[in-house]
Parts: sequence; structure tokens; C-alpha cells
Amino acid sequence: MPDDMDPKFPVDPDEQVRTRIAWYYYFEGQTQAAIAQRLRMSRVRVNRILAQCREEGLVQIRINSKLTSCVALERALERRFDLHEAVVIPSPRAEADIPAVLGAAAGAYMSDILNDNQSVGVGWGRTLYHSLRSVRRRPLTGLSVVSLLGGLTRASAMNTYETAARFADLFGAECYYIAAPAFTDTEASRDMLMQQEVLQEVFDKARQVDIALVSVGKATTDSTIYRLGLVSEKEIAELQALESVGDLLGHYLDAEGRLVDHSLNNRVMALSPLHLDQVGQVVLVSGGPSKVPAVRASLLGGYVNTLITDEVAANALLGDGQDIDPTAARDSTPR
Repeated sequence: MPDDMDPKFPVDPDEQVRTRIAWYYYFEGQTQAAIAQRLRMSRVRVNRILAQCREEGLVQIRINSKLTSCVALERALERRFDLHEAVVIPSPRAEADIPAVLGAAAGAYMSDILNDNQSVGVGWGRTLYHSLRSVRRRPLTGLSVVSLLGGLTRASAMNTYETAARFADLFGAECYYIAAPAFTDTEASRDMLMQQEVLQEVFDKARQVDIALVSVGKATTDSTIYRLGLVSEKEIAELQALESVGDLLGHYLDAEGRLVDHSLNNRVMALSPLHLDQVGQVVLVSGGPSKVPAVRASLLGGYVNTLITDEVAANALLGDGQDIDPTAARDSTPR
């Protein structure tokens, strides 16, 4: 505890400063110059702290308006892929920023749809990691969170356990893990682990969740799953030879959404996409040009019924654009 922190009121003084600056700027509409003068600091420092507030999730910016073009794309995606709902956001200039902006949209979406006495299955990846920053913290009674994929064998901010645990903490929920590596060394090892009663119970819970939040990965050497050392370069080459376009919950799919015949699909410790049809709402969050093949495969396979993506990916998924109705935005009502 810092020396200037009163033990009776254990508040971090740095957090107090950040909170005051965010309040003055966003709620009172004061300029950065005025805030700097009021708090006796430089305007540059105020600007830097405001950026830090957004990065750490202390400030969550939400724009309650929809671009007409995005709404039209949403309706077109819903018709083309028979979706329960589609959410399309403007694409950032750099593809590297897509996980963060899609994560923000996913966090806001999940905050709106979650209620008491529900169960939520959570996948993994950069986009879902970023979504945690935009989830609104609030207590929910009877909520449970289930990790849908085994974990990493070393520490990482994107570990499936960390994602599920932080998600559960935001709502004061119970959390259940698949206490096993994401991929086993052999199929026999996976079969042996699956005989464990504790894992059978978690998989049963995973199949019975009310909502699943998932993302997709690429079958390339620039994918997150490869960079974390979960699959080898040789395995990526084999997957590409089998015309795999990416993975959903660690299960590799071809362009039509079928599971490819590769040992990885028999060694992954995760809920199978084939079992997602038992889940009431499956929310897929992914976008950017490089993820379009894997997103399309997941849609064609019928594994998901809700999509959160960006404009560039939405247009690519629709291809010829014949499904787009320019009057959809005028005819739609807020949901």
C-alpha cells in the first residue's frame, strides 16, 4: 500500500486522478487545458491519461447510432446466412486494429443480452480478450461461465482460463474450466482425459450453455494459435494441403464448414462445433479480410446464429452484394 494511502480508505491515488480526469472530460465537458490547469499538470499528461483510461476500460465509449450502410449489411447477412442477428461496425483503417474494435462491440453486445440464471460458454482469442474491456461490470444472480477450450501450458493474457475467469468476475459468476491442454500429444491421450469424470461434467455444462461467445482463427503461420506454439509449422502445412481455411474452437474446417480429416481435430480438448446446435445463441465475433474464409465456413456449417463483424468482412461475405436492401435501415427498428 502506498505511503499516502489511508488504510481506512484504501483507494489508489493514481486511480483517483485518472477517474477525476475522465469525469471532468467526458461528463462535465471540460477541455483538456482546463483540466490540466485545475489539477496542476501538463495538457500532454491529461491527454495521455485519457488514452490510458480508454485502453484499460475505465472509460467505455459507446455510440448509440448506426450507420445506414452497416444496418443494410446486417439485414443482408441475416437473410443470406439465416442468422438470428448480425452486428456490423465500421472497419478501422488498419486490419491490426480489428480485434480491438470488434472486441468493444462484442463486449457491449454481451452486456446487453446477459441476464440472471443463464450460462455462458466462452472461447478464446485476441478479439474475445479485447471484449472484456467493454463488458459492463454488474452482478448477475445464478450466472455461470464455462470455458469451451482447454488451456495453454504457459502464462499468457489470452489463455482460455484467463478469458473465462475475467468474464466471470465481471458478473460475480461461477466459472468452470476444461482442465487440460488445448491439444493433447496423441489421440489416445485425449481419449484417456475424456474418461475423467470431472472433464465429462464440464463438457456436459459446455453443451448446455444458453449463449456461446466464440471467434475463429486462420490456418496460417501468422495465426494466434501458431504463434502461441499450439500447432507446428508442419501441421499448418498439412492443414493447408487439406484445404482448411481456419479453426472454430480449435477444430479446423474446410471452406464449406466441414471438419477436415487431420489428427488435430482428434486431439483438441474443446467443445466440438458439431455440438453448438444444442446452444440457443452462438455469437461469432471476427472480421477483417484474412478471417473471411473461416467466418464464411462457420456460417455455412450452421454452427453460429449471431455474427459481429466489420464492414469490409461483411461485404466480402456477401460477395455480389445482391442481398443488400438500401431501404433496410429505414425500415428497421432498434433491437
